[in-house]
Amino acid sequence: MSATEHARSDEQQADEPSLAEQMDQAPEPAARRSRRLDRETWSMLVVPPVLVALVFAGFVWWRQSADLDSTELNQLQWSTIWRLIGEHVQVTAVSAVAVVLVAVPLGVALTRGPLRRTAPLVVGFANAGQAAPSIGLIVLLAIWVGFGFWTAVLALTLYGVLPVLRNTITGLQGVDPTLVEAGQGLGMSSTAVLLRVELPLALPVIMAGVRTALVLLVGTAALATFINAGGLGAIVDAGISNYRFSLMIAGAVLIALLALLVEWLGRLLELATRPKGL
Repeated sequence: MSATEHARSDEQQADEPSLAEQMDQAPEPAARRSRRLDRETWSMLVVPPVLVALVFAGFVWWRQSADLDSTELNQLQWSTIWRLIGEHVQVTAVSAVAVVLVAVPLGVALTRGPLRRTAPLVVGFANAGQAAPSIGLIVLLAIWVGFGFWTAVLALTLYGVLPVLRNTITGLQGVDPTLVEAGQGLGMSSTAVLLRVELPLALPVIMAGVRTALVLLVGTAALATFINAGGLGAIVDAGISNYRFSLMIAGAVLIALLALLVEWLGRLLELATRPKGL
């Protein structure tokens, strides 16, 4: 073999990765990926409630030690705070149930038969409703329907439909058609295929939309105070009306903590309803 051939052989051996490099580039074992995902899941489940507890403890310390005037003390009494939190949770929970009852059946209907053609139109209409300013939607409905709790529920329902509706349609459209055909081949009816095959497989995507809607509802529910529906927005409103920055910050912090807590509860519900093996 000539010197030139020896040189080419050496270059080829140098270009080939070594055994150690090949082992480093090998696919990550499934068990290790599973452990890593478990750690990520546990961190997402543990960190939010701990963070909420720490920040709320700081709020309690500030509330007990701060030098507050009569207006601030009147708005930040513990009885008032807990009453407003209860009102905020109530309007959010009722609106969330209404969103699910409206968006999921509508999403299922828009993936069936001739209604499939209208799905882009309906989603576009819901998208336009969410794009409108939330305070404008709430006030216009209050002028049209009347002030109060149920008007706030109606406005929040219209505002929170889009994430659940869109995810329901996306989740059902993403189901493998061969699985649907297999269910039909076993003699299942269309309803049975929907309930036993399609919805369980689409449930993780639907629950992600529900979690997004919950966070939107908690934040937007602060505006319900402007139509006499209660909620933590009353503290922020009192701070704006009386030029008390402490009240504005306190109300904003409580709303943010409630949103984090609701998002965490939504994640728990998402994991609890996820079918085994997904």
